Amino acid sequence: MLQIYDSLSRSKRPFTPLRAGFAGLYVCGMTVYDYCHLGHARMLVSFDVIQRWLRASGLKVNYVRNITDIDDKIIKKAVQSNQRLGEVTQFFIEAMHADERALGVQNPDHQPRATEYVGDMLGIIGTLEKKGLAYHAPDGDVNFAVREFVGYGKLSGKSLDDLRAGERVAVGSNKRDPLDFVLWKSAKEHEPDDTRWPSVYGWGRPGWHIECSAMSKALLGVPLDIHGGGPDLKFPHHENEIAQTEGAFGGALANTWMHCGPLMVDSDKMSKSLGNFRTIRQTIGASTELPGHGAQSAQYQVNPREAEMLRFFIVRNHYRSAQNYAPDNLIDAQQSLDRLYQTLQNIPASGSASIDWSNPSAQAFKVAMDDDFNSAGAVAALFDLASQANRSQDVSVCLQLKALASVLGLLQQDPKVYFQSATRYTRRALEQASAVTAVAGVAITSEASGALTEQQIEEHIAARALAKQQKNFAESDRIRATLKAAGIELDDKPGGLTQWRRA
Repeated sequence: MLQIYDSLSRSKRPFTPLRAGFAGLYVCGMTVYDYCHLGHARMLVSFDVIQRWLRASGLKVNYVRNITDIDDKIIKKAVQSNQRLGEVTQFFIEAMHADERALGVQNPDHQPRATEYVGDMLGIIGTLEKKGLAYHAPDGDVNFAVREFVGYGKLSGKSLDDLRAGERVAVGSNKRDPLDFVLWKSAKEHEPDDTRWPSVYGWGRPGWHIECSAMSKALLGVPLDIHGGGPDLKFPHHENEIAQTEGAFGGALANTWMHCGPLMVDSDKMSKSLGNFRTIRQTIGASTELPGHGAQSAQYQVNPREAEMLRFFIVRNHYRSAQNYAPDNLIDAQQSLDRLYQTLQNIPASGSASIDWSNPSAQAFKVAMDDDFNSAGAVAALFDLASQANRSQDVSVCLQLKALASVLGLLQQDPKVYFQSATRYTRRALEQASAVTAVAGVAITSEASGALTEQQIEEHIAARALAKQQKNFAESDRIRATLKAAGIELDDKPGGLTQWRRA
């Protein structure tokens, strides 16, 4: 039976859906004012794996991941770039979808935008005001009265005296208490017209927290089976969601709360001020250059080998564990994924197969995933299957490997195509990049790490085959050494066939 760690009770509990056979999953998504970064990658992939396993377990899943398309940061971006709000948000929504496709993230069933639910938000605000949990301040804002809600702080585990106002809430004299947070922001004269909506409180826009209370209730109802998000959302965002929804409607907002573990880059918190901030497209794009804001630049060329490596790197860690993006860790992930693909290349298996859950490796996979989505244990089961395949050379075992891996969104590329993509995440590429940086002060690109074209490689292989045919083994060895120095590994197969891959 599936067990899930609940952030609210701080315990692992059996998952029992509110409706037998169905599961409602609400995950807080992106605020679309910039490109998605590595922290977003972890959230996107982790909850993609979670919804995949819920479906694989036989549940009909309704997966909702919202889009915040009205926010102070979005307004600032629009003003700075002299664009309308919708132009900014549409561009970065398309950029987000490009990142999702690159990482193999399946589309949620619903991706509501906050601006589509302003009426629902105002309805909840009105209910809270009638219950004495919200008040209209002199400056025109409507605030939630935190100390009037019994139980505030139960998710974060902090007392009211320990808590401070949320990160996005400016403490002002018009609040009755510094902990109060805004539900409705009064429009300011200098703000663009497309950033305000009419209401009984005057023209304005919703606060950040009220958005998810409205969208989750409208699309899934209350309580939710599962509510999830990144670790930074536990407080204040999810804490405030609980206060709003439970204050307005009673009962519990969610039966299960799930949060990803913290993201680190070289053992430090990712931050632009530390110089370790990385977007998804910088990490897996075919070029290290960020695109501009032109009409087509939301899309980018993806390195498929690096993209799957990033997904694999995330999946092989438990979603609640701390995760450190460091060169050695990424190189190890690339090498490990390469080993799995090497098995598929060595034992070609066309077609597909259903998962044989009686297989010991498949059973181990299921046990791991039923234990709070322990994808690390599931990946270990994939390596067990790969070892079996390498020993037995059995195509059916390879088909099982691919079938199980598909549950995690892995190993679905053609191995030949996979290995013919260059990757920056090898020891050789890292050393080469360091050398280039030291000499020229620039970082190496994927193209530079794979200087030989496919045509050039095939020409070298043809020349080597001719040399072997003529028994010129010295020349054959020289060509192999030349290719190896260029990062190209050769595998000679029966019948004179030679396969190659970029190391």
